[in-house]
Amino acid sequence: MSRARKLLIFGGLLLAAFGMLYGLHYALFVEHQTLDEMGASLTEGFVAAAERQPAASSRAIDRYAQTKYVYVRQVDVHSHWVGLGMLLIALGAAFDQVGFAERIRVWIAIMLLSGAAIFPMGVLLQTVVPGPLPTVLAIGGAALVTSGLMLTAIGIARKPGPRDARH
Repeated sequence: MSRARKLLIFGGLLLAAFGMLYGLHYALFVEHQTLDEMGASLTEGFVAAAERQPAASSRAIDRYAQTKYVYVRQVDVHSHWVGLGMLLIALGAAFDQVGFAERIRVWIAIMLLSGAAIFPMGVLLQTVVPGPLPTVLAIGGAALVTSGLMLTAIGIARKPGPRDARH
């Protein structure tokens, strides 16, 4: 098994397992409290609106929006880590068919694995770190995955030359 293939398969397994463990932790210890907060803030907002207290209603609806923002990102993070891990495993199974030299395939595998780890981490950090850094990380990770997938597609489509050793 080539180094690039091992990197993708074992890296994908680790990423998927980490995503599942993160999702389990979130489901057991965080999600129910978050959903309770969302329901309570909506109830408070509608009750305040019915009582003609627009400022209180607005504050409650803003609290709901912030809680929902964090909730969606938490769920996205878990599912992206698992999904990207599965993608890496699938790519790894056929990565020796990419028509580039082993050295280039290893670099593509590193791009894919790095991006698959960084992208969801950037999304997660958006909920706790203010400023543009988390968004830059998320965009950078997504760009690494996209570039790696593009290079993989090019490698699969191109005819390997004599210098492109498969193993």
